[in-house]
Parts: sequence; structure tokens; C-alpha cells
Amino acid sequence: MKKSRRKFSASFKAQVAIAALMERETLAELSARYGIHPNIISKWKQEFIKNSAKVFENGDNNKGTSVDVDKLYSKIGKLEMERDFLEKAYLIAGLGKNGK
Repeated sequence: MKKSRRKFSASFKAQVAIAALMERETLAELSARYGIHPNIISKWKQEFIKNSAKVFENGDNNKGTSVDVDKLYSKIGKLEMERDFLEKAYLIAGLGKNGK
């Protein structure tokens, strides 16, 4: 029978790569603990090191999120205004807290 391929989350890969970088255990020990071949652990470690500089980059990513945040604050303001309007209309119609 064909063995299905396991998929690991990015956070799990990072955890294993950090453990490998700390060098408190050998690759064989990490392999036994996590049930992953040592070559895979070495590959994840290399990828982690290669991509670690991206954490400190000041790119356009922050600008894109600030635009999204501005849109969300705008939407929140509109929703608060609608809620307040409907609440007042509800009270005026006599359906409010003291209406019945």
C-alpha cells in the first residue's frame, strides 16, 4: 500500500528548525522526538535561516495593512452610526425599553 504524505504546519516546522538551531540535541535525537527524518530537519533549518531576514524587512506589507485598518475603522464608524439611528428610531416608535 502507498504511504500517504504527511503535511506539517509552518509553526511546527519553525519549532523544529529553532530546536535544531539551538543544538541542545543532535539531529538524530530531534528526529526521534518529532518522528521526522534528519534530512528534513536539516532542510527546514536551512529554509529558516534563509528566510529569517524577511522578518526585519520594511517593505510595502505594512502600508497595505494600514490601508486595511483605515477601511475597517471607517466601517466601524458607519456601523455605529447606523446602530445609534436604529436605536433612536426604535425608542421613538415606542418599542423601546419602556414602550411595552
